[in-house]
Amino acid sequence: MSGSVAIIGCGWLGHALAKQLLTDNYKVTVTTQSKEKQLKLQQENIDTEILSLPVSEHEDVKLSVFNHDTLVIAITPQIRQGRDDYPQKVAQLVKLAESGKVKKVILLSSTAVYNGLSGLVNEQATLDINAHKVAIITAAEQAARHFSGETVILRLAGLVGDDRHPGRFLQGKKLLSDPQAFINLIHQDDVVGVIRELIAEQEVSGTFNAVSATETCKKHYYHAAASALNLPAAEFSSESSMHFGKRINGEKLRERFDYSFIHDDLIAWLHETAAGSENV
Repeated sequence: MSGSVAIIGCGWLGHALAKQLLTDNYKVTVTTQSKEKQLKLQQENIDTEILSLPVSEHEDVKLSVFNHDTLVIAITPQIRQGRDDYPQKVAQLVKLAESGKVKKVILLSSTAVYNGLSGLVNEQATLDINAHKVAIITAAEQAARHFSGETVILRLAGLVGDDRHPGRFLQGKKLLSDPQAFINLIHQDDVVGVIRELIAEQEVSGTFNAVSATETCKKHYYHAAASALNLPAAEFSSESSMHFGKRINGEKLRERFDYSFIHDDLIAWLHETAAGSENV
């Protein structure tokens, strides 16, 4: 592998991506907002620069990340924290990428953009932009599409991983609703794998859903997840409706790229984690 990749935001996902790309022999630079985090990452031999978003109007940003071939935007919207400046942050990053040498922008978005919809939904679905969360994510995606080079919007399903086990997601919650609702999840390993494909592909643009092929309901999945960790199963309300919610269609990505999912069956992955914990 050759080339350079910048990752804006080095959290749970960005960190895993950076480590894999370094193994692939890419030149990698990441950004973080704190000096403390920068020092920790540098101890792992990860080149790190400080970048706080949004950038103030008078700030002159001169960072090497905007001179890399590919720019991966891995910041979170922070909508639950009451922030609504996600689109502004993405727009600023695109403008900085335009002023540098970036050839490809990859925005790590979310399938939460489909909130309010039901049934099988793909990238062409009409979005409910009257919902605040959907409007924020949609605006950020539109800002990314203004980049003049290659632009990829990767809409990620719910993230799970070895250190983000779904068996712990619902602990402490008394009664859950919609036991029959579809689950739409993807393992961290597969997100990293898909992004590697996007980076390596010479000419690629567009919007893609990234989701495992796991087809099961919330009740079955979270009971299996709790069982894998020997934790009490979450309880579902007896008054819960037969609401099936939305099922994310990820066929566009699968047809476009020659990528084999590592954990396409997340029920099988749960059984593997259970077997692993027994062998410790």
